[in-house]
This record gives sequence, structure tokens and C-alpha cells, in this order.
Amino acid sequence: MPISRRTEAATPARTGAEVSAAGVRHGGRTPRARTPRLPASLPPLLGGNGAGEGPYEDGGPPSWPVPLEPERRSLQRSQSARSLLLTVLGEYVLRRDGTVWTSTLLEALALFGVEDKAARQALARAAKAGWLESERVGREARWHLTDRGRILLAEGSGRIYAFDPTRQDWDGKWLVLVISIPEERRADRHVLRTRLAWAGFGSLGQGVWLSPDTRRQVVVKSIFEGLAPPSRLVCFLAELGELGDAAGVVQDAWDLVELERRYRAFITEFAADAETDPSLAFTVNTRIVHEWRKFPFTDPGLPTSLLPSCWPGQRAHVLFQELHSELVADAGAWFEEAERRAARRHERRGSRGTS
Repeated sequence: MPISRRTEAATPARTGAEVSAAGVRHGGRTPRARTPRLPASLPPLLGGNGAGEGPYEDGGPPSWPVPLEPERRSLQRSQSARSLLLTVLGEYVLRRDGTVWTSTLLEALALFGVEDKAARQALARAAKAGWLESERVGREARWHLTDRGRILLAEGSGRIYAFDPTRQDWDGKWLVLVISIPEERRADRHVLRTRLAWAGFGSLGQGVWLSPDTRRQVVVKSIFEGLAPPSRLVCFLAELGELGDAAGVVQDAWDLVELERRYRAFITEFAADAETDPSLAFTVNTRIVHEWRKFPFTDPGLPTSLLPSCWPGQRAHVLFQELHSELVADAGAWFEEAERRAARRHERRGSRGTS
């Protein structure tokens, strides 16, 4: 079916090599300006409610606001084979029955230039990490998401689709943490800095961290999970006095210049209609999810009153939602057809073996 709302005929299907040569962003076309439309509703996710899961009744951040295990850091490695594999597993395999043929995954990753050897290594590492387990079906291998893998992917998907980079209401209160960890515990200090940043806290230096979202205090304990207790930990709520201003605090605590650059890069890359066939719908949809999923871990979720004027976060969010809504059906259809091709190959090999 055609993806564009303007075009009535889809282009002929192309091979992975042709897609790669044309460019997976926009089918080799120069991006055009696009006026954001109201986002359509997103499809349901297995294990996620689309509004965030966790201690917030109003659909706030999930109970695990940051990746706590080493393998979850791979979610941030742009375009690595394992990172792309996790995107494909979360966006397509988790949505169906949690199983997939090896050849389907190899074909999917090949569309992004991932060679067969690298894809198989990524699968082996995912299995070693406990996300997947394989089943031999004749000469073929079929992969199943483990319970651990489902939890990992469901939590990630829930955060991706619940994330909204704009927040209108703010009462002027800050959640402030004062933390002290001895210098000799450098590994703990590094882990803690990473977790706090991923949870949306900004640093004023000298162990002082803060967030304008006072609700985050309910997840502070989870940030310290697996670490020895800090020498000092004080958590309190505060308001700015007569000295200093909120804009200066934000400038000192967060790098909004880099975040703004990344939002604008996302808009520039994807702000064009995708008028193409299901194979390219699959690549574009996978790319937008792959790129968007980094923002929940890098955007502190500041209220609008603390952001610069013309902040691009909301525009990028609307673009992500409407593009995903337009592409997800055709992208899923391509993946299902790849699964059917893999099943037919298995059946043919099985019939030859019994003849």
C-alpha cells in the first residue's frame, strides 16, 4: 500500500543494496519542508501501556528511569549491529509472538549495511546476555525472546512512546541532591553520574544535582541500586531566592545547545514524506525509532518556561509520532512477509529432506 497521503501508487520493490544506494532516509530525495500535523494514536505495545509504567499515576517516568545494567547501555550506541538488533526486536518481534527466524533478522539488518557475520555476532551476544534463546528447527534456527528480553524491550518501548519533551506546568520548585562519594570509588562515581544524567538530573558541580521535576525523588533510591552507599546523600526541595535566576541555573546544569542541535538534526533528517514501498518503509520506520529512543535518556524534560524560545523538541516529537503512525503498518507488513519467506524456505528444505 502507498505510504504517502499524496501518492496513489507505490514504487516497485527494491533490493537491500538498491535501498542502501538510494539512502534509507528519504529514498534518495532531498528533504522537503513539512508542516507537522496532529499525531495519530500509537499502536499498543506488549508489556507497555503507551503512557509510561511506574510510580506516577499521571503517566510520568517509569519506575526504572535509567538503564541499570551494562547491556542496556548498548541502546545508546548509534548504528552498531547490536543496537539496531535491539531496535528491530523491540519494534517488530515484541509486537508479534516474540519469535523470529534467523534469516529474517539477517535480511532486516542487511538493509542497514550490517554484514551477515556482524549480525550473527550480535545475535550471539544477545543470547549470551540472556535476551534471546534459540531453537533448532531442522537446519534453521528460530529465536525466542526470553522473559528477561521481553522486560528489557517492553520497558524501553514504554519509555520511547511515553516520552514527551515538553512540560507546561511548573511550580518553581527544584529537587536538589547533595551527594558525596570518596575519590577512590571512581567506578561508582562514574556509574552514578551516568544514571543521574539519564534520569534527567543536571549537575552544578561539587556533588550537587538538581531537577525541576520534584516527583523524581521517588526514584532516587533506584539510581543507587547495586552501589555502595554514598558517604553523604541529602535530598530536599528548594526555590530560587533573590540571587541568581532559573535561566542561569539551566545553563550551568545542562547542555541544551547540544540537545537542540540533535533535535534539529532529527527534524532535518526525517521531515519529508516517505513515498515508497514496504521495504523502505521498514528502514525509515526503524531509523526514526532508533534515533528517537535516545532522546528519553538525554532530554532532562525541562518545563517550557525554562527552555529557550522556539525550542524544537515538540516539533520533533510531533514529527516522530506522525511518521511512525504513517509507516508502522507497512513496516510491519514487510517484516511479516520476511517471516513468511523464511518459513517457506524452511518448509522446502524439510520436504527435500524427507523425499
